[in-house]
Amino acid sequence: MSSRLYTILMTFPDRTASQASFVSEPLPDGRPRGEGAATAVPTARNGQGQGRRKAQTIRDALEQEIVTGLLGAGERLDESALAARFAVSRTPIREAINQLASAGLIAHIPNRGAFVRQVGLAELVEMFEVMAELEGMAGRLAARRADAGALLRLREALGACEAAAKADDPDSYYYENERFHHLIYGACGNAFLAGEAQRLHQRLKAFRRLQLRVPKRMRDSLAEHERIVAAIAAGEGERAERELRSHISVQGERFADLVASIKTPAL
Repeated sequence: MSSRLYTILMTFPDRTASQASFVSEPLPDGRPRGEGAATAVPTARNGQGQGRRKAQTIRDALEQEIVTGLLGAGERLDESALAARFAVSRTPIREAINQLASAGLIAHIPNRGAFVRQVGLAELVEMFEVMAELEGMAGRLAARRADAGALLRLREALGACEAAAKADDPDSYYYENERFHHLIYGACGNAFLAGEAQRLHQRLKAFRRLQLRVPKRMRDSLAEHERIVAAIAAGEGERAERELRSHISVQGERFADLVASIKTPAL
């Protein structure tokens, strides 16, 4: 492990055993085992699934409004008003707000409520730098450790990304892209690395989604995915690391495009 990456990893807070637990074999949809409510009682699955979908829809809408500046920094999120707006109970509203808080887009202030927190550009660039290092290392390890099943799932995820790109559907591509990256984390065989990569991925989801709305970015992303899979399947760890780091990094024109997508300055 490079001294730079060791320093990066040491900056993350300690995790409890339960938080750090991670099984390298992901669920069929690409999520690591232990994430979400996958162990719900069978009779409650439908209702819980619908509730999660409502919360996800609300989260997506609010997330988009925050990163594009429609919801300004410091603005309070009123649960009752949001429940009326989305025609739902306050339960999925709370879940959506909690998800946004875990992504660093919402700040909970005791006795006052939830407020929009805009991420500054300097902080954003720093997070992308760390993400590029973590994903690069995950790719290098996956090239050494991925078995036939992991490679099959990765190719299936690549096919789903290709279908979304051909349909010119950035929202579908966004979710398939997330699954693609989670499968790489699962294939790396390092539970700590996978957990930290997943955690930072969650923080950057909103901004990665913005990137996909830039013209031609979805097409370029798919081509990068193809090179990543080819490197991992060939067992070429250094090439997989290089491809993933380049895929995540925000430099040059890609950085300018991201800056142009963010309308509001940070608090």
